[in-house]
Amino acid sequence: MGGRRAHDGGAVLTHLGGPTVLVEVHGWRFLTDPTFDPPGRYAFGWGTGSRKRSGPALTPGEVGAVDAVLLSHDHHADNLDDLGRAFLERTQVVVTTGPGARRLRRAGTGPVVGLAPGDSVLLRAPGRPPVRVTATPCRHGPRFSRPFAGAVVGFALAWDTQRHGVLWITGDTVLHPALERVARELVVDTVVLHAGAVRFPVTGPLRWTMDAGEAVRLCALARPRAVVPVHVEGWSHFTEGPEALDRAFAAAPGDLAARLRWPPAPGAPWRTMEP
Repeated sequence: MGGRRAHDGGAVLTHLGGPTVLVEVHGWRFLTDPTFDPPGRYAFGWGTGSRKRSGPALTPGEVGAVDAVLLSHDHHADNLDDLGRAFLERTQVVVTTGPGARRLRRAGTGPVVGLAPGDSVLLRAPGRPPVRVTATPCRHGPRFSRPFAGAVVGFALAWDTQRHGVLWITGDTVLHPALERVARELVVDTVVLHAGAVRFPVTGPLRWTMDAGEAVRLCALARPRAVVPVHVEGWSHFTEGPEALDRAFAAAPGDLAARLRWPPAPGAPWRTMEP
């Protein structure tokens, strides 16, 4: 797993399934939203639930140690499950939301850095370039859903040798004005996209993540060199899968369709873009 490394400006991604991605760059190893439980039924609170349909491509032991976990939110099992919580003890630092950091500290997890949208932390290690992690805004549902859905953030990763912009992990979100503003402001090389149009029977037509149309509009604003969808299937609460994204990007104006990059088989490392 650790043999392939990114060169200047690039990163190597390994998609494990769901939102869980290993990001390797200049000796750094970051893991997003660790989910390692086998398939099964999970409750998300407020009467909502979902069934996980596929397990991870790699076990925690196969992933090995990481430098940091980038946790968009801690309170939904499709972003942090039981084995994912155990994995947090194997990392040097967890970067997440402010409320999530407080919950994890109370549970004995540490060290944990809590960020609000716009906040950043500079990660340093001997012999490696520093990496700045900046939290980006998410709204995990319709307007006024924050009390029910909780705090969520995305992450923009920047390092000095980047030539074409940041690596942006959107986190679970719908399209909303704060996210649109950030998409216009960021210079993005690769966006790791969470979509899937999440719905639950108990909440009817309300949608809790981007659908394919919103994903296209976000990427049209950000103009990344590569769009990498990762959290669009594998659970019963997704109502749109890869086919919906393929259709929407194919119909998008300009060259946006050419920027869509589906990960290879889960567990296979790959370089998203050449510098």
